[in-house]
Amino acid sequence: MGSSATVHPMEYVLILALVLMIGGFLFYWRTATATRKERELGDARADAQRWYERLGGQVMNLHGDEPAARQALADASERYNAAGGQLDQAKSTRQFELARETALEGLAYIRAARVAMGLDPGPDVPQLAAARGAGTLTKDREVSVQGQTFKAGPHSGPQTPYYYPGGRVNGRPVPQGWYSQPVWKTALATGAGVVGGMLIFDALFSPAFADPGMGGFDEGYADGYQEGLEDGGGFDDGGGDYGGGGDYGGGDFGGGDFGGGDFGGDF
Repeated sequence: MGSSATVHPMEYVLILALVLMIGGFLFYWRTATATRKERELGDARADAQRWYERLGGQVMNLHGDEPAARQALADASERYNAAGGQLDQAKSTRQFELARETALEGLAYIRAARVAMGLDPGPDVPQLAAARGAGTLTKDREVSVQGQTFKAGPHSGPQTPYYYPGGRVNGRPVPQGWYSQPVWKTALATGAGVVGGMLIFDALFSPAFADPGMGGFDEGYADGYQEGLEDGGGFDDGGGDYGGGGDYGGGDFGGGDFGGGDFGGDF
């Protein structure tokens, strides 16, 4: 008869020690992960609350009679209410980050209102995630699209009372500046190819209307514009027909994700 192998008591001790070590490591890892997530959630909540309260102080105490300032303050107030609603419902780090972004957007409108009123814009605020790569208007622009005139520029005025902090509209980068109409709102509601939509942005910001030496536009966009020109499509700006730019897919801000992109530069 064969003899069965026996396990030395020391081997039992080693196996038990190994099991205890693995169990202890897993417990430590889970505890550390839960603690880290809780800390990140608390930090995100506190950061969003801080910017929200700063925005609230400005909304409550700042008043202006000039049309551009009054409009920017109204937009800031709307962002304040929206950020408050987001904070009330936020349960995750990402949701608190979205509330923070909304509050920062409101503060961007506050800074614009202060400048329109002839005041110091106040302390800098972090750049909006949605505005990264969107650029900034540096020169006044005016185009006519389907019988309507649209203006945009770096400064507020009677003909450009609507401020936009920069961002992406239906995937299209729209630079920070002052506009004659809040065309980004219409574009989000109606999409591309209509007055108030992408057609206006193509007219205002395409290379055919660019300042000499304008940098920052992706070369692929210029190619897309040229293709539209050669295809014979486009709009009349009063002096001829111009092709509309290419179609830009991608995410937008406000639906849960922040737009990115590499267009950048000043306009």
